[in-house]
Amino acid sequence: MARSKPKPAQPSRDTENIKVSWLVKALGAVMLGALLCSYLSLCLLYHQGQWQIVLHPTHTASQPPQSASLVRFGPGESAQPQLLGEWHPASPGSRYSGLTILFLPAGDGSLSDSTSMLEALHGIGLNVFAFDYRGYGRSADIHPSQQRMTEDAEAAWRYLTTTRDVPNHQIIPYGTGVGASLAANLAAEHPEIPALILDSPHADLLDEARRDSRSSLLPVGLLFHERFSLAAPLASLHTPKLLLTDSSAPRPEAFARAAEPKITVTLTSRSGALLDETITRFLDQYLPEPSRQLVPSPAPSATNPR
Repeated sequence: MARSKPKPAQPSRDTENIKVSWLVKALGAVMLGALLCSYLSLCLLYHQGQWQIVLHPTHTASQPPQSASLVRFGPGESAQPQLLGEWHPASPGSRYSGLTILFLPAGDGSLSDSTSMLEALHGIGLNVFAFDYRGYGRSADIHPSQQRMTEDAEAAWRYLTTTRDVPNHQIIPYGTGVGASLAANLAAEHPEIPALILDSPHADLLDEARRDSRSSLLPVGLLFHERFSLAAPLASLHTPKLLLTDSSAPRPEAFARAAEPKITVTLTSRSGALLDETITRFLDQYLPEPSRQLVPSPAPSATNPR
């Protein structure tokens, strides 16, 4: 009986073991990638929502006095106007009936918080046009931003100069808070503006953003763009300027660097005789007499029939 040949021995294979150090490195790389993605997502969210740090809109609205009228306008040529404003006409024959204040409110609250200021300006004898930016009061309910508020200020300027036919050289922007930056930049874009009034502008908004707890661990200097710059336009703007500061706050550095001509006044209140006197002195000093009052159009001359 034939014997079966023994099978050749199979070569032994060593089991391949994964090194623990490699696993640790791979796990670390995955965690690092996840952290990086999370951080970048956080930066994106901050970039999109940073307006909430410096802008605090409300939708509170007040009824203007009977002498004022509500106006819907711009921005742009959209079929549905997105801005709501108030037109306060000066009394006929008043001292400054030929001048119109374009009031640009602060970035907190709504126009209803400026009622007393509007009444004070109107009481001096000025026409006053004020409005809520988009995202404020009864204007369109979308979140505000520096770009949108700049567009809204320009839309208000166009409304006055086109719809109401107010001459360019009779419009005086009055900006308070972040509205001071909008007013200064509007004057820089329209050199025909005869004068400018800035009231208690916000301090450096970048510093304010850095102090916010939501900005910790983020590159705020790279991400933050809602800065509402004021120092740069004021330094090269030679339009006559009335710069109002609050006695309870330090004088803004942008005011110190502002180009001449300028008048800087510290006030304890934004109502009363002191404010009236400050504004009237400024207007009388820098605006010629004919531009302060509306001149009635001459009656058409009679023609003799032939």
